[in-house]
Amino acid sequence: MSERIEQLIAPYAEQVALLDTIPGVDRRAAEVMLAEIGPDMGQFPSAAHLASWAGVCPGNNESAGEHRSGRTRKGPEWLGGCLSEVAKAASRTKGTYLNAQYHRLRGRRGPGKATMAVAHSVLVIADHVLDQGVAYQELGEDYFQQRHAAERHQRQLVRQLERLGHKVTLEPIEAA
Repeated sequence: MSERIEQLIAPYAEQVALLDTIPGVDRRAAEVMLAEIGPDMGQFPSAAHLASWAGVCPGNNESAGEHRSGRTRKGPEWLGGCLSEVAKAASRTKGTYLNAQYHRLRGRRGPGKATMAVAHSVLVIADHVLDQGVAYQELGEDYFQQRHAAERHQRQLVRQLERLGHKVTLEPIEAA
């Protein structure tokens, strides 16, 4: 069976290699993703359309301030299972953006929703990788801290200390 899969996937070896650069995605997962999605991302107008088709887009059903089930819809069975496994594997990779995303969300939303959020991110990354034909560029585990300016973080910490009843005076440390 593996030999037959190798024969069929051979024309798409470049796309499989590109998908394999994403954390958590191994060769078999890349083959499943490519078989389910296809190599041409032109059929989906955006990554959001792909996520919706795959059934991993975030659900939000609210009316008149009342929240109902935000459950995601069913997508392709094999792709959903593959993305779930990839997301769990990506959440265990050390020093990666996907690991940091999982751990940020797990505390607030729980492990299931965090896994689906990472699966959504993996699918969006796969869309960009296949559409642009470039390997995945790791953002790093400190991406969430780095995207905010240092001054903003400093102001937030000062405000927190002032709310606790402290007077805060900041003096920069001289370079040695």
